Amino acid sequence: MKSTGKSSQKVLVGLDLLTSEYQNKVKGARVGLLYNQASVDKGLRSARDVISSAFPGQLKVLFGPQHGRGGEDQDNMVETSHEIDPELQIPVFSLYSETREPTDQMLEQIDILIIDLQDVGARVYTFASTMLNCLRAVSKQGKKVMILDRPNPLGGEVVEGNLLENELFSFVGPWRLPMRHGLTMAEMALLFKDVFKLDCDLEIVPMKGWRRDMLWPDTGLRWIMPSPNMPFFDTALVYPGQVIWEGTNLSEGRGTCRPFEVFGAPFLNPKEIKTSLSPSYLEGCILQEFRFRPTFHKWEGVLCKGFHIHVLAPNLYKPYRTSLALLQQVLVKHREYFEWRPPPYEYEDKKLPIDLILGSKKVKTLLQQGASVLEMESCWEKELKEFFHLRAEYLIY
Repeated sequence: MKSTGKSSQKVLVGLDLLTSEYQNKVKGARVGLLYNQASVDKGLRSARDVISSAFPGQLKVLFGPQHGRGGEDQDNMVETSHEIDPELQIPVFSLYSETREPTDQMLEQIDILIIDLQDVGARVYTFASTMLNCLRAVSKQGKKVMILDRPNPLGGEVVEGNLLENELFSFVGPWRLPMRHGLTMAEMALLFKDVFKLDCDLEIVPMKGWRRDMLWPDTGLRWIMPSPNMPFFDTALVYPGQVIWEGTNLSEGRGTCRPFEVFGAPFLNPKEIKTSLSPSYLEGCILQEFRFRPTFHKWEGVLCKGFHIHVLAPNLYKPYRTSLALLQQVLVKHREYFEWRPPPYEYEDKKLPIDLILGSKKVKTLLQQGASVLEMESCWEKELKEFFHLRAEYLIY
């Protein structure tokens, strides 16, 4: 991937500042921590270790999001069990289990819930929903919640996609966000607190040095994969578009070393797909024809034909636009073999996964009818501008 042209700058995340500038906000309180393997400070120390060391005896409960606090569990709908931390001898509660919201019994052991999770900038990434569930639970209990902020890897300037329709709210769509929302976790927390009228004591620990025009490489931070199938920043770049394959019978590249960048199916004719695409849908990227054999998940052990998508100019590339155009060509060229993935998907057992992912049944219908993706974008341009203005109230940087 080519550089964005901006000079590298070291960003300090919320965790870096917690023990130096916000220690009095935590001192003496019983603390719970929602984190995972990507919740590290500038020295790559885990949030668990930083907090337990800085506030001895105060860390009482740990929480983990989807995939587990160590990112050990693959795929959607693979739940993580509760456990006891072997060193600290405190409970570790999974918020991707029989419950996706902290229960009263979990919260009664703490005064402050600290949330430190690395988002990837796409509406369907479930950490935002887990955070919202925590805000709701804390509001009911009258507890305090503290968000340690981290960069949006895709920057904070660009928004893309249709807004989520109310009837399709789900664990992969907590509110009327576009697919690429341009918000940090703390900014989403401020927005959620307002739009859902949550009565909670919300404390934000903002970053230092982050600007909205920064993509991840501009931050000077190391990429720590926030989930098993988000191994690189390049993965996050394509994810707001490539995640749509989860709602189909095409492999989104799970079971390969480059999930979401690599995608395809045994029935795909890559050359036919590529030659039928207008260059306007491939701005900033190159589609390399690619063959792969997934080691697990869809088409396990079967030779698949498809593409490896390479992003060369992130400032030009529109992930949602590109992937919608690709999906439309698959619908046209391979109607006989193509299928929409049936439920269940992320705890929804009736609605089609593709509708939940796209956030609109209309988008799927228009794609099937052959409507131009560029024309579709013009249809949601007004609401996207309205969101862009609405979010301004909640921007920290």
